Amino acid sequence: MKKICIILSLFISVTLILPLYSFAETSEIAENAEAYVLTEAATGTVLEEKNSDQKRNIGYLSKLMTILLIAEDIETGKFLMSTELTASSSVTNTKGAVVWLEAGDIMTVEELLKSVIIGNANDAVTVLAEKSEQTVEKFVRRMNTEAFEMGLRNTAFFSPYGYYDEREYSTAADIAVICAKLSRFDFLRPYFKTWRDFVKSGQTELVSENRLAINYERHIGFKACHSDEAGFCIAEGAVNESGTCYISVILGAPDEDSILKGAKTLINKGFSDYKVTATMFPDEMLMPIKVKNGEDSAVEVHLMRQSSLVVPRGVNELSTVVVIPEYLTAPLEKGQKIGTAAFYSDKNLVCEIEIVTSEKVEKLTPQFVLKKVLLNLLN
Repeated sequence: MKKICIILSLFISVTLILPLYSFAETSEIAENAEAYVLTEAATGTVLEEKNSDQKRNIGYLSKLMTILLIAEDIETGKFLMSTELTASSSVTNTKGAVVWLEAGDIMTVEELLKSVIIGNANDAVTVLAEKSEQTVEKFVRRMNTEAFEMGLRNTAFFSPYGYYDEREYSTAADIAVICAKLSRFDFLRPYFKTWRDFVKSGQTELVSENRLAINYERHIGFKACHSDEAGFCIAEGAVNESGTCYISVILGAPDEDSILKGAKTLINKGFSDYKVTATMFPDEMLMPIKVKNGEDSAVEVHLMRQSSLVVPRGVNELSTVVVIPEYLTAPLEKGQKIGTAAFYSDKNLVCEIEIVTSEKVEKLTPQFVLKKVLLNLLN
């Protein structure tokens, strides 16, 4: 079966905007951090990166997966924000950041979640994890199952807290995927955007390590942390007026200023240097394909979906390479994948979308041929 390529061009009207953030500033991030990535949340497009698939200890950023699972539990009605939970004896002698919970203490899911997001509280994590999956161990198994289902092949969790464990690892790219999913939970944003708050009737203060919650107008979350093993790390998200969300993840930086300045620089580079557009590829440009040994002599085809693309500002043309067979052989199912449309910005592949059949085509049979002959005679 021969395949043919069709080169097409889609013209996109764009406004040229001079970059606000220089190459020198991006180079500074590269020099200071062990790994980083800038992505667009809706499409998952990687726009800037250094060692983004390198497995590293990520410290307390692993709590982002913990928060994601609890958010899913709330969304599905497993428990409500107002649900009151009682701390078990498991919270006794919890290491690291805490809100000083003791066995028998009662807090709402909202207070516990706020304690984790803003204050990084490990005892609050224990209470939520046990409510979600009965035990912390079962919750960790769910964390890894979810990671696998999300396609995160370079991530392994061994606790919901982010305690150092030489077996635990993730990557800047995988953390960005988790953040992209978190960005869709609007009810989390008020907590992610809060730098300082109180729980336990005002007795316990919570302070976020991510100071971008104070001074970055576009900030929507997520978390900053540091440890001797992981260095300084941050996962940051921001949106503009049109709702476009960019995510930056920086791992292994030498100090707090590096991650705060670096995260903001990367995201602002996303807003200034890139734009989101749609493929808007007209199906009319795809001619029907001949079908051999079928009840129909040809079948119409179309793109399986229209997609959003992230392209550099200033790009006024996307080229599209369509690869489809010269003919098909029956039988064919409706929606059967038969080719691809690849969208390029210069020589860079931006997106690839499958081309599928629009209708079902049955295999030609002697009975069908006889029926057609009889109908023609009658006519």
